[in-house]
Amino acid sequence: MVRTRTIWATAAVMTAALGAAAIPAQAASPTAAVAAARAAVACPTGWGSLDKAYTAGATTPVRDARTGQHDCYDRLVIDVPGAAAGELGYSVRYVDRLYQDGSGRYIPVGGGAILEVRVSAPAYDPDTGAPTYPARAAQPLPGVNITGYRTFRDTRYAGSFEGETQIGLGVRARLPFRVQRLDGHLVVDVAHGWTAAR
Repeated sequence: MVRTRTIWATAAVMTAALGAAAIPAQAASPTAAVAAARAAVACPTGWGSLDKAYTAGATTPVRDARTGQHDCYDRLVIDVPGAAAGELGYSVRYVDRLYQDGSGRYIPVGGGAILEVRVSAPAYDPDTGAPTYPARAAQPLPGVNITGYRTFRDTRYAGSFEGETQIGLGVRARLPFRVQRLDGHLVVDVAHGWTAAR
């Protein structure tokens, strides 16, 4: 009788132990799964931080600028609806200070480094001179909120002069970046770091 009770007690303890061990695998939270998936993301490398440019010019005006956060980089998109990718000339480079074209006015930009972004498209109607993008010189980009971004620290509109629109992008440090031309959009991505790890 004592032996039977011992066998039943041992069986009960083993069942409880095996059941407890199985629960964490079955009940893994969605948050843990998302974190594991993000940890597996391999970030691109090799963009570099040297000046990047493409010579072209669009008469189609800039209409908007917006930002977004991604696993490996923060993104700035300048919307030039109606412009073909091949028409979107640009110059993107790190500068020590941002100076407005035409006037030479110094525009302070927050962050550890400053990317000067120029798109070869006006922010005004070429026929009438009426603004097509409601930004004001030396002010943050309208409608853009970069609170909580890993790389972006500040945005400043410098102006639009002789068919070129100029923006200052404050970033955490001098980090790798890439520029993409798409129909209707110029895209600037700035990496969160120099390595492939997130």
